Amino acid sequence: MPAYLLWRQKVIKLILFCILLIVCWPAAIAALVLYPFIWLLLLPFRLLGIVIHGVFEFIAALFLLPARVLRAI
Repeated sequence: MPAYLLWRQKVIKLILFCILLIVCWPAAIAALVLYPFIWLLLLPFRLLGIVIHGVFEFIAALFLLPARVLRAI
């Protein structure tokens, strides 16, 4: 992903947080406090997704191996 898109996403998140801070500051403070706990709670699911993606890539590579060998000959 290009760097300017990552920068744009961060700026949009900051602007949305500032709007939330102005409109409802207790919710903004709660979001700041709860975000690390939610991130830790979701971390095993992200790791599981990475593992499942790797397994599917491995299976695809096994099925495509004969075609690669024949193409190399």
